[in-house]
Amino acid sequence: MDRAAQSDLSLGFTSPHALPRIPIADDSITLQIDSSFRPPSSNPMPPVPLQLLEQRFDGSRALVDKDQDFDDDDDQREEFILLGQPLKLKRSRGSSSMRSPSPCKRFAADPETRRAAVKAWGDQSLSEADPEIHDFMEKEKQRQFRGIELIASENFVCRAVMEALGSHLTNKYSEGIPGARYYTGNQYIDQIEILCQERALQAFGLHPEHWGVNVQPYSCTSANFAVFSGLLLPGERIMGLDSPSGGHMSHGYYTPGGKKVSGASIFFESFPYKVDPRTGYIDYDKLEEKALDYRPKILICGGSSYPRDWDFPRFRYVADKCGAVLMFDMAQISGLVAAKESPNPFDYCDIVTSTTHKSLRGPRGGIIFYRRGLKGKKQSINLNHCETNIQYDFEEKINFSVFPSLQGGPHNNHIAALAIALKQAASPEYKAYMRQVKKNAKALASALISKNCKLVTNGTDNHLMLWDLTPLGLTGKVYEKVCEMCHITVNKVAIFSENGVISPGGVRIGSPAMTSRGCLESDFETMAEFLYRAALIASAAQREQGKSLKSIYHCKDIADLRNQVEAFASQFAMPAFDM
Repeated sequence: MDRAAQSDLSLGFTSPHALPRIPIADDSITLQIDSSFRPPSSNPMPPVPLQLLEQRFDGSRALVDKDQDFDDDDDQREEFILLGQPLKLKRSRGSSSMRSPSPCKRFAADPETRRAAVKAWGDQSLSEADPEIHDFMEKEKQRQFRGIELIASENFVCRAVMEALGSHLTNKYSEGIPGARYYTGNQYIDQIEILCQERALQAFGLHPEHWGVNVQPYSCTSANFAVFSGLLLPGERIMGLDSPSGGHMSHGYYTPGGKKVSGASIFFESFPYKVDPRTGYIDYDKLEEKALDYRPKILICGGSSYPRDWDFPRFRYVADKCGAVLMFDMAQISGLVAAKESPNPFDYCDIVTSTTHKSLRGPRGGIIFYRRGLKGKKQSINLNHCETNIQYDFEEKINFSVFPSLQGGPHNNHIAALAIALKQAASPEYKAYMRQVKKNAKALASALISKNCKLVTNGTDNHLMLWDLTPLGLTGKVYEKVCEMCHITVNKVAIFSENGVISPGGVRIGSPAMTSRGCLESDFETMAEFLYRAALIASAAQREQGKSLKSIYHCKDIADLRNQVEAFASQFAMPAFDM
């Protein structure tokens, strides 16, 4: 900054104690402590914002009494209070700042300049503001368009959802719940969140007297943890499906060596139930036996890689028998539940959580449904007495756990986008989409089985299937890497072998994303052919090169399959994409 243009206004210490200069807004300003004040220590004083300066006298800023004795008659002084101590402001009478307005005042007097500066910063397109990020995003768009997306937990959203996610709603802070925010200016945000809650209940056919919903969780993992921390004390017990059996780690998971992997296992005590390794189905008899021994406070059904329907009546029976709250994580099948293409967990469960993307085809986030109102009659230990007029107490505990216990302000852009997706989920068109998702999954499973591929449980009841690659001598990690080279995305999973040993030899495959692009059964039969060819290529490459596959990207078999995949995928439209 040009020293000639700076103000001679200064705040300096008049105390005989030499103290360091305090940086303030104007570099030529020095702060003085009255000579009668002695600092309690020699510690350097921190930078002081001008907002902390308090005028000594009422009214506008005034000079001290002109009759006061000054050491320097050329100085003008103003007196302030800073953090309870008297301070004097010294300004040289010949100062340039007395003759011309400050730069801030000159800038404030030119609203056109200010508007132009805001537009120059705020109205740039992404390609102008950040060409590097724009380039990566365009490449990702091309990858999605030219590839086959078969990861069961991924999907494509519509333009309306994208517009809400990229909207001005991201500007607003809204800590709290509708009608009880920590900030003002939330009257429209409240209306959006209330509408989202109403649509969530409508999409799943729930009555607001019997069910409540929280739409603020950032993910289903955080939604699950909010339930645990809201209803349990640290160290209390939960019980969910083992991760290698198809469960989700947010339900609690320990490695075989005993390491606690998920937050649920770190803060609570978790114990798993498992599938029967011979069939791949949940062993409900052993589940009941374990639950009665373990006595969990929360019994969890739901998982990330289980291809069959859930026996909710049996879960309810076990939960009541061991005195547990019954919770269902429907993250994978929430769309099927909304479309009534899956058994209804709300008829049996106390709490239901979900992601809001995946088969629901909304933005990335979480949601919690909880029972409210009067509980049904529950027979006590005294068989001649039934407890009545008992209210569910989940609502306050879960809402408090989400905020302020675990999260800050909700993502208002996400909540608006979720409201859009939930409106669609209640439509006849969405129900037809979910029926097609199931048809396509069954067609893909049948096509793979016809090629002697081994599927866990020998098929699927929902949108996903697990392919056991061990008969081909492959691991899921090797196979998913070869598929990625061919522009097909699947994901590796651990599975139980028939002898009960956990094997890394599986992949999970799902139908929602490609169904969103308009694919039908015959298209999924073509995809089955691509998947099988990729398995043969991976098996041959592994025999020749071991598990290091870096050199095969440009081999002819990979290149030919990649070209065919791209030509096939490019036939189908991408929702919300301008290609």
